[in-house]
Amino acid sequence: MSGVDTLKNALPAYAKDLKLNLGSVTSTSQLSEQQLWGAVLASAMATRSAQVIKALSEDAADHLSAEAFQAAKAAAAIMAMNNVYYRSTHLIEDETYATLPAKLRMSVIGNPGVEKADFELWCLAVSAINGCGRCLDSHEKTLREQGFSRELVQEGLRVAAVVNAVAATLDAEGVLTPA
Repeated sequence: MSGVDTLKNALPAYAKDLKLNLGSVTSTSQLSEQQLWGAVLASAMATRSAQVIKALSEDAADHLSAEAFQAAKAAAAIMAMNNVYYRSTHLIEDETYATLPAKLRMSVIGNPGVEKADFELWCLAVSAINGCGRCLDSHEKTLREQGFSRELVQEGLRVAAVVNAVAATLDAEGVLTPA
């Protein structure tokens, strides 16, 4: 059984829409296989849900080269740092913080080991989960400059939204006391 099927079967009846959406975003995408499964893996890691990471990383390994698998993990890792930093400099009312150099190492963004657009898409998906508007704007702009249509950008956002909702639901179910 695939990891996607395992997660779909684990979802409670009230989350039927999530079950259907998880199947849809992983099987009917206009994204390339690498773009899709890199977004799935990076999004899973961004959720921090062990159950979702385990299930979806097994599926992603079947669809990604070793280099792309590592790059998707790198996108999740670097954006975990960048999203906190850039969201914070954006939220602080003193705009001077946004003009200061970050002084954070981010070399993987310049040399991710996969096509730049694919890596940008994965960073966009993680930024959506982490709620960093500044990073979302930056990655969306780069994707559009590299020829991505708004519909393809939206597909990356849909993957992030569904994977995040599945993780939130399954993690909550794991601690809820039955009524």
